[in-house]
Amino acid sequence: MSALGAVEAAGAGGAALFRPLSAEDGEQQPAEIESLCMNCYRNGVTRLLLTRIPFFKEIIVSSFTCESCSWSNTEIQSAGRIQEQGVRCALAVASRQDMDREIVKTDCATIRIPELDFEIPAFSQKGVLTTIEGIIDRAVMGLEQDQPVRRATDKEVASKIDDFISKLKQLKEVHSPFTFIIDDPSGNSFVENPHAPQKDEALVVTYYKRTPQQAAMLGLEEEELDEKPADSAEDLRNEVLQFNTNCPECNAPANTNMKLVQIPHFKEVIIMATNCDSCGHRTNEVKSGGAIEPRGTRITFRITDPSDMTRDILKSETCSVEIPELEFELGMGALGGKFTTLEGLLKDIKDLVERNPFTLGDSSTPSKTEKLQEFIGRLQEIIEGKTKAVFVMDDPAGNSYLQVGRIRAAFLCPDG
Repeated sequence: MSALGAVEAAGAGGAALFRPLSAEDGEQQPAEIESLCMNCYRNGVTRLLLTRIPFFKEIIVSSFTCESCSWSNTEIQSAGRIQEQGVRCALAVASRQDMDREIVKTDCATIRIPELDFEIPAFSQKGVLTTIEGIIDRAVMGLEQDQPVRRATDKEVASKIDDFISKLKQLKEVHSPFTFIIDDPSGNSFVENPHAPQKDEALVVTYYKRTPQQAAMLGLEEEELDEKPADSAEDLRNEVLQFNTNCPECNAPANTNMKLVQIPHFKEVIIMATNCDSCGHRTNEVKSGGAIEPRGTRITFRITDPSDMTRDILKSETCSVEIPELEFELGMGALGGKFTTLEGLLKDIKDLVERNPFTLGDSSTPSKTEKLQEFIGRLQEIIEGKTKAVFVMDDPAGNSYLQVGRIRAAFLCPDG
């Protein structure tokens, strides 16, 4: 039985399958399935754990062990939805500590190391939850697997592969910096930021629109947009549209409501709200209803009074947020689009930082926990109006907005 097949069988009872990953959760026991060992062809045991990683999605962790030959294998499968955009993470590896960064790699992700002209193509390996060093070790193991046969049949090719394996092993010592790139059109791969909540200068995360070829690779069909007459578009502004979706928390069927709203003195936006009857989860998101502006917008706001927290704010999904006093930067794509107050957005940022999986449980260290608590305390003082701060919104698409007041806004050219 496959991992996804076991999930479907387990879900027949209607219970919540995916629980948040937690070191304190003793009730979350893996399911055990007898399966064939591909090393000695005897029966072994596969353990399946259905869990949800914060800042990631639902995943199925499968671990196989064989008592006959002691062979073992661990891999993950994504059980969440394909994201709206693909993601590309480029990390400049400069120290041994960078080799210990945790990596979530899905089946469809491609890994590249340009300095060695090395690439692991999509769908050539199963999804894994590992480290950068673990990725390199798996690549070395795969190349060494058929070396005895190559040495017997083609010594020249075997010699070249031995040289390349040696170069891969030297990467783990980090004698010289190199670039580690993971490109995932599904948007479900992840690279740890050990400096959270501060920005990681060595890590560049880019979100992009999938090409038709990438969409076909993922099994997605292009949506055909039907042209609507002008009076039909006008009617949409006066009604709430509803469509079926899945809850982002428990993955149960839910309904999403969508409404076109005109923000005074700004532009039209689309507000989407999802309510789940199964687990009670509620979420809302805002998307721009207009085109990308000719120039980007940078809004700098000085928070000097508790009443500033009540200002309306529209943060689009292309907008990044910065608070210089905290040395904090929230990249575009994080938190999605939101139409709320300044206090509401800061509280969402606080909740986002507190749920960071790499500062909780076994993944945390005393120094990380101490820095995180200090950051949360300083952010809470800003929310309560006890500390003055500068709040910066940078939106290259020009679709973000802050209620008029003591604001200094700059309109940027497309090239920044």
